[in-house]
Amino acid sequence: MAFSEYQQLNDKLLLDYIKATPSLSSKLKDHLDNLTIKEVGDGNLNFVFIVVGSHGSFVIKQALPYIRCIGESWPKTKERAYFETLALREHGRLSPDHVPEVYHFDRTMSLIGMRYLEPPHIVLRKGLIAGIEYPLLAEHMSDYMARTLFYTSLLYHNTTDHRKAVAEFCGNVELCRHTEQVVFSDPYKVSEYNHWTSPYLDSDAKAVREDNALKLEVAELKSLFCERAQALIHGDLHTGSVMVTPDSTHVIDPEFAFYGPIGFDTGAFLGNLILAFFAQDGHADEQNDRKAYKAWILKIIQNTWNFFHRKFIALWDENKDAGDAYLPAIYNNSELQQLVQDKYIKELLHDTLGFGAAKMIRRIVGVAHVEDFESITDASKRAGCERRALECAKLILKERKKFQNIGEVVSAVQQIQTATCFLQRTVCA
Repeated sequence: MAFSEYQQLNDKLLLDYIKATPSLSSKLKDHLDNLTIKEVGDGNLNFVFIVVGSHGSFVIKQALPYIRCIGESWPKTKERAYFETLALREHGRLSPDHVPEVYHFDRTMSLIGMRYLEPPHIVLRKGLIAGIEYPLLAEHMSDYMARTLFYTSLLYHNTTDHRKAVAEFCGNVELCRHTEQVVFSDPYKVSEYNHWTSPYLDSDAKAVREDNALKLEVAELKSLFCERAQALIHGDLHTGSVMVTPDSTHVIDPEFAFYGPIGFDTGAFLGNLILAFFAQDGHADEQNDRKAYKAWILKIIQNTWNFFHRKFIALWDENKDAGDAYLPAIYNNSELQQLVQDKYIKELLHDTLGFGAAKMIRRIVGVAHVEDFESITDASKRAGCERRALECAKLILKERKKFQNIGEVVSAVQQIQTATCFLQRTVCA
């Protein structure tokens, strides 16, 4: 069966496709009888099929020509599958222990075949909701971020290679535009796509739309996002884009990848951990008050940044002569090199906090929310958790340049949790 034009997959069509595609059928040792095919996509954009046979398995991901969670009224380019494949291959080369291998790509069908991260792998967000600790999470995520972001930046690239790579990923403009809309625009104005836990957060959403100081900071972040081609970023590095077990961590779904600000990736991950922290009170019960787990999340936030900082600087020290950002003939003494690194990391921390906070805000009063909160069935309790997270995000976004280290950020998170809980007369840790 020929697949010369795009067709939206179903189980039967996918089986025919596998039979016609040696790079996929070979992964099953050509044993194609009694395959189990299950569509499991629970994200906003794509179809995802798990294919399991007696002699192998893989995942098939197909981009749809619209946003799945909205419908055909919001069209979206299928070309995102091409950029996702490029990013998976490049990030997989740089961090092979933490990115699933790509087996096959079909640009016409907007289809990627890749390694199936079999059980007990689960989506990190679901593990955080369940209160599961992952002892290697900070180690693994800091390693992934340090390697993928350093080695695709001008700290390692020469400017010629960097510009060629930037130009290639400029083609992913439609998904960049989507991010600009849902992260930096919609939450701050009346939009048909916005929603929140109403009526409890009606005044909170209105306050975001009327906060001039917040809008000034968001404008600065949007400018950075649009203009700074710093490294090949994942572009959507939330806790739903990470698959985990206690000893394994893999980053998936880089369809929003482009050359952008490093802090957008580090911020997305840490911001989603902060959301998970504030959601814990909504998942507490008589058997487990989640106090210990909230402390664990704060430890992961602190360790992830500190480990990333250490590893990023170590890569820089090992490759001082590689990139064009700071030429050795100019930055030719240890004192100056230290000043450069200190300035770079300080600015990166502030970018991380700003982007992380913006991502938090959009998950509370924007179009696409997070299961951390949405799975809290009591609307009043859910709104209380969301309000604390929203207040935290607004503070961090507006005051981000005052923070000197991640420890101060963790302290601010704890203070907001305590203060807002007291004001709302809520039973909290």
